[in-house]
Amino acid sequence: MDFNTLYMNELNLKDKVAVITGGAGIICSTLARSLAAHGVKTVILDVNKDAATEVAKQIENEFNTPSIGVSASVLDKVSLEAAKKIIHEKFGPIDILVNGAGGNSPAATTKVEKMEGTEDENLEETFFGLQIEGFDKVFDLNFKGTLIPTMVFATDLVKKKSGVIINISSMNSYRPLTKIAAYSAAKAAVNNFTQWLAVHFSKTGVRVNAIAPGFLLTNQNRFLLIDDKTGDLTPRGKKIINGTPMERYCVPEELTGTLIYLVSDLSKFVTGVVIPVDGGFSAYSGV
Repeated sequence: MDFNTLYMNELNLKDKVAVITGGAGIICSTLARSLAAHGVKTVILDVNKDAATEVAKQIENEFNTPSIGVSASVLDKVSLEAAKKIIHEKFGPIDILVNGAGGNSPAATTKVEKMEGTEDENLEETFFGLQIEGFDKVFDLNFKGTLIPTMVFATDLVKKKSGVIINISSMNSYRPLTKIAAYSAAKAAVNNFTQWLAVHFSKTGVRVNAIAPGFLLTNQNRFLLIDDKTGDLTPRGKKIINGTPMERYCVPEELTGTLIYLVSDLSKFVTGVVIPVDGGFSAYSGV
């Protein structure tokens, strides 16, 4: 047997069924495409039905691999259960769950990085100006939006005594960034939940891991990193580039190698880990 054949056998991905939450987004649609390229049947699950359907059509046309778009909210267990019925009717039981839904919001972001501690400081621009509703929205989307889909879809994996769950974390989970308290806290919770669930599922044949991307430009964080008037990097965007040894942002395609490794049999003794894909950000002290 040649190396290529051996490698593909070790991947053991063809005809598996994967659900990708937030699947119509830039990052998760790219992850879905990488799975489809290896013969995985993909379910593009997104709150936006039209966008999910369009991504699924593109995947089928590009890779000639079955894909469907399904609408559901990751915070609504009833809608997820309804989505699961559709998936079973179309593809059968689920083998892979990628919890990719998430994001940040200006409503959960402070206007300043640090308090000055002066008497005339505007507290509304600091931690004290955060709105609980905005904080809840971001925390729930990122953490409960990982927890609830796992509750719904992972029963298939446990019943089959095989399968993989991949949670999408962030470098914020290790080193919280200024301004975005809710997002950082939620991603730290995702890391902890990944480890907890990996132990909980350790005798079931189901593995649980996470990917912690470095900094990508997304619709959710563009307002923080790009000046909408000039198109140039904001001071915050410049700090990120200066703090990343590779001196650039990550692109979604650079997450796919880690994804394929973690969902395949190449990593069948790997569970409970969070792998950074960060251009050296976590290794750099700034000096």
